[in-house]
Amino acid sequence: MLIKLYSQNPNPKQIESIVKVLQEGGVIIYPTDTVYGIGCDIHNRKAVERIARIKGIKPEKADFSFICRDLSHLSEYARQVPTPVFKLMKRNLPGPFTFILNASNRVPKMLESKRKTVGIRIPDNGIPAAIVEQLGNPLLSTSVHFDDEMIEHATDPELIHEKYEDMIDLLVDGGYGGAEFSTIVDCTGDEPEIIRQGLGILE
Repeated sequence: MLIKLYSQNPNPKQIESIVKVLQEGGVIIYPTDTVYGIGCDIHNRKAVERIARIKGIKPEKADFSFICRDLSHLSEYARQVPTPVFKLMKRNLPGPFTFILNASNRVPKMLESKRKTVGIRIPDNGIPAAIVEQLGNPLLSTSVHFDDEMIEHATDPELIHEKYEDMIDLLVDGGYGGAEFSTIVDCTGDEPEIIRQGLGILE
């Protein structure tokens, strides 16, 4: 199934349809402010396992991140966020960043890395924001994978749908996506450290 949406004021009825798919254990592909993402409800074990199979990895070894609506989710899924880190996130989000934080015990066990960390994303895109708000908790997320030189395979929603339609339940077409990943900032040490420079430039 494919649903077309616009990032500015996405249609509430279509958002409801997408959330229903997620609540029933579905896996979706949706736009962010960087590349398209593959996502599901973080609390649905079978859906998480499906995404891990799509990526060819074990859930506990995956670098999944949580797509959040805003920073209010921090207190739930991250622990002991220092004030300077919170201020750094507030300055740069929503935006093309993944912030690695120490995970709280509210993070589902199967998603805990050995380091007990969690990646937090708040994309600057109205579609995932509306989905998460309606869903009531974060979306598990990982980037659509492309391993050839045809950049269109990661940016053109119709080509992405062609590649993944047998593996997912729904693709949200939000127009052409980006071809650059988010910047990953590790905030678990004494000082924030950029471990992957992507689209986002830290302020």
